[in-house]
Amino acid sequence: MNQLRSVCVYCGSSMGHKAIYRQAAEALGREIVSRGLRLVYGAGSVGLMGVLARTVYDRGGEVLGVIPAVLTAREVAGEQIGETIIVESMHERKALMAHEADAFIAMPGGYGTLDELFETITWGQIGIQRKPIGLFNVNGYFDPLLEWVDLAVKEGFIRPQYRQLFIVSEDPSLLLEKLAFHEPPEGVVKLPGNGDRFG
Repeated sequence: MNQLRSVCVYCGSSMGHKAIYRQAAEALGREIVSRGLRLVYGAGSVGLMGVLARTVYDRGGEVLGVIPAVLTAREVAGEQIGETIIVESMHERKALMAHEADAFIAMPGGYGTLDELFETITWGQIGIQRKPIGLFNVNGYFDPLLEWVDLAVKEGFIRPQYRQLFIVSEDPSLLLEKLAFHEPPEGVVKLPGNGDRFG
C-alpha cells in the first residue's frame, strides 16, 4: 500500500461546457480533504484548477500551487489559493509538482493536461518515478484516449504491461482508494543509478 500524503492533480484552466466537470472538481476536492491529503496543482485560480483548489482550501485542506512566472497573469485571477511557488519554466514546474506529490490524477483538460499526464506516464515507464497515476474519467471524457492506448498496444507501439501504468475511475473516492494500492507493473525499465528522481 502506498502512503499518500500529497496528490498532484492535472486539470483544465477552462471550465468546460458541462456542469458535470465543475461538480467533479468539487467532488474530488472534498474527497482530498476528507482523506487529509495535500493538493499539489498548477496554481491557477481559473477554470477547473480554480474550482478544485478553492474547494480544498475552503474546507481547510492544504494547497500547494506551482506556476511559471510567464503564466501568472493568464492563469491566476484574483487572490492566490494556498501556498504558491513561482518558478522560471514549465519544465521546472512539472519537476517540482512531481517531487511534491505521492500520486498523480488527471482530470478533463486540454493540451496542457495531456502533456503533463503523458510525461508522468513516460517517467513511470522508464523508471524516473514509481508513483501511482490515475485518470478521473468524468463523463467518459477519457474514453477515446483509452481506445487509442489500447490500439497502440494492439499495434505494438506500447508494451502490454505498460497499459497498467495508470488506473481509471469515474468515482473520486474509488480512484483515490485504488491509487493507494496501485503498484507499477512488472517489466517497467529502471534506469541505472537513477532511483526515484522526484522523491
